[in-house]
Amino acid sequence: MSRLNLLEETRFEKLPVKVYPNQDIASKKVAERIATLIKAKQKLGEKTILGLATGATPVGVYKELIRFHKEEGLSFENVITFNLDEYYPMKPNAAQSYVAFMNEQLFNHINIKRENINIPNGTLRENEVADFCLEYERKISLYGGLDLQILGIGRTGHIGFNEPGSAPNSGTRLVTLDDLTRRDASRDFGGKENVPTKAITMGVGTIFKAREIILMAWNQKKAAIVKKAVEGEISSSVPATFLQLSDHVEFILDEDAASELTRFDTPWLVRDCLWSPKIIKKAVIWLAEKCDKPILKLTEEDYNNNGMAQLATEKGPVYNLNIDVFNKLQHTITGWPGGKPNSDDSQRPERANPSKKSSIIFSPHPDDDVISMGGTFIRLADQGHDVHVAYQTSGNTAVWDEEALRFMEFNIDFAKALQQDSSKLEATYEQMKKFLQTKSPNQPDIPELLTVKGLIRKGEATAGARFAGLDDKNIHFMALPFYDRLKLSSKVEFEDDIVQTMELLQKVKPHQVFAAGDFEDPHGTHKVCFNIILNALQRLKETEEWVKDCWLWLYRGAWHEFEIHEIQMAVPLSPQEVKRKRLAIFKHQSQKDLPVFPGDDAREFWVRAEERTSETARAYDKLGLAEYEAMEAFVRWEF
Repeated sequence: MSRLNLLEETRFEKLPVKVYPNQDIASKKVAERIATLIKAKQKLGEKTILGLATGATPVGVYKELIRFHKEEGLSFENVITFNLDEYYPMKPNAAQSYVAFMNEQLFNHINIKRENINIPNGTLRENEVADFCLEYERKISLYGGLDLQILGIGRTGHIGFNEPGSAPNSGTRLVTLDDLTRRDASRDFGGKENVPTKAITMGVGTIFKAREIILMAWNQKKAAIVKKAVEGEISSSVPATFLQLSDHVEFILDEDAASELTRFDTPWLVRDCLWSPKIIKKAVIWLAEKCDKPILKLTEEDYNNNGMAQLATEKGPVYNLNIDVFNKLQHTITGWPGGKPNSDDSQRPERANPSKKSSIIFSPHPDDDVISMGGTFIRLADQGHDVHVAYQTSGNTAVWDEEALRFMEFNIDFAKALQQDSSKLEATYEQMKKFLQTKSPNQPDIPELLTVKGLIRKGEATAGARFAGLDDKNIHFMALPFYDRLKLSSKVEFEDDIVQTMELLQKVKPHQVFAAGDFEDPHGTHKVCFNIILNALQRLKETEEWVKDCWLWLYRGAWHEFEIHEIQMAVPLSPQEVKRKRLAIFKHQSQKDLPVFPGDDAREFWVRAEERTSETARAYDKLGLAEYEAMEAFVRWEF
C-alpha cells in the first residue's frame, strides 16, 4: 500500500497503529523489539531501562522474552525495570499482588538482578507514600529515564492506574480506582468488595518521558475504548487519549481490538471498497440506522450524503440494493429453528431435512442455555426435535457461601425428619462452617463446599431443562475438569475436556450444535468452552461421516448481542414464549436477584435476556421488517 493510500485509510487515527491477526503474533513482535533494544544497549555497554505492565495483556510478551532467554541466550543482566503500578494496600506475597504476578510471569524465569527490579510498594503506611513516589520518580530520572514503556489499556481508558480525571503532567502518586476497574479485577479477588480501592501508579507525565511507548490491546472487549483512544478527542475522561500528544507512541492491536476503528468498522468512510455481499449488507444497515429510516425508504441522496456514493454508483440503482439487503434480512427470520419440514428451504437459514433433527445445546454455565436461547430451546422441543442439553461446567464458583450452608442445613433437617443418621452430614457442615470463618478472598473452596455448590447448580439446571420440555435422559452434566483446574493454575491442558466432548457428540450425532459465541463473558469460560467444542468437532470430522452434515450455531445474550448485519438466523418469540423463557430462567434461583459475578451489567440475567431480545426485535422493526415481541439471534460457524 502506498504512503498516500495508508494516510487516507488511517485519516481518522490520531496516532500510529499497527494491527496483527492475533495477540500471539503481536506479542512476539513486541518481544522482538524489546529483545533488539536490550541487545543494542548491551553492545554499547549500557543499561536498558524498561517500564513494565501487568494484567493479561503483556503475558504473551513475557512468555516470548522467557523463550528468548532460555533458547536464544538473551541476557537480562543489564536490564533495570520499573513497574507501572501496584494495588494499595497490598502485601508482596499476596496472590493478587503485582510483585507475585511479575515473578510468576517473568522475573523467576530470567537472569535479571533482583536489585534491578522496581515495583511500587503496597505495604507502606499512607503517610510514607508521597515520599516513596518522589523517590520512584527520582530513581527513574537517575537512570536517564525509561527507554521503553509498555502499556495495556483499561476499559475506563486508564493507562497504568491513571483513571479518568488524571492530569497529563501527573507523576507517580496514590490514586483512587474507578468502579469499573475494580469490577474488572473482581474475579482475582473473589468479589469487587475485596478489591483495594486505591493504587500507587506512575503518572501520565512519567509515562510520557519514555523514549518509546508501546500500548497493546487484545480482543473485542477493548475495541470500544481503543477507538476512543485512537480516534477520539483528547480528554481527561479517557486518559489514554493523552498519548496522541506523543511523538514516540505506537498502538499494537490484534484484529478484534482494532475492529471498531473506522477503517475496519466502516471502511467505506475512508477508502474505496471492494463491495462484497457481506460489506454491502453491513453498509446498508448502517446507513438505515444512521438515517433512522427503514431500508426500503433509503434514497440515492442518503447514500451520497453519508459517504456511500461509490456503492450507489458501482452497485446501484440504490433501490435494488435496498431490496436485496431487505430480502437477506427477511430470510434470516424463522419460526422453525430446526428447519421447516416439507418446505422450500432455499431462502431459510436451516435445512428442511431431516424433518426431525438431533440437536445439542452446549451451555458453558448451567444457565446460559435458557438465558441466551431459552425461547429457541423451547421451540425446538415443542416442534418435536430430539433436543439434548450439555452443561459444560458445574458453575460451582457462582454460588454464595451462605446458600451452600442453607442447603446443608436443609439436608440435615430432612435426614432427621426421616429419623436417619445425620451425623456425617453434620460433621461435613461444621467443617464447611469452620472453613468459611477463615476463608480469605479468592481462596479456593474445599471439595465439600464445591460439591454442594455444584449440586445446587445441577438441580436448578435440571429444573430449567425439564421446564423447556426435555426428558432427564437428554440432560447431560459434563463438569469438564478444566473449570476447577483453572482455580488453581492458569496453565491448564484441555485434552480430557476435548475427549469427553467428543464422546458426547459421538453418542448424540447431532445435526445441529448450539454453542455460546458470547466471548464477552468476563471470566473467559465461554471462549474456553467454545474452543473445546470446536476442537472436538474438527477431530471428529476427520473420521465421522455425520459431522459433515452437522451445523454449528452460535448464540449470545447473557453478556453481549450480535450486530444486526451479523445475524444469520433470527427466531421470533411471542409474548407467551417470552414468559415461558422467563420462567425457565427463574428455575436458576441461586442466580436470581444478585448473582455472585454479575459483570458490568447491573440488571438481573432474566431482565438482560428480555431487554436484549426485545432490542433485536425493535432493530428489525425499525429497518422495516415485521414487528415481534422479541428475537433470539444466531450466527453459523463454518468449521
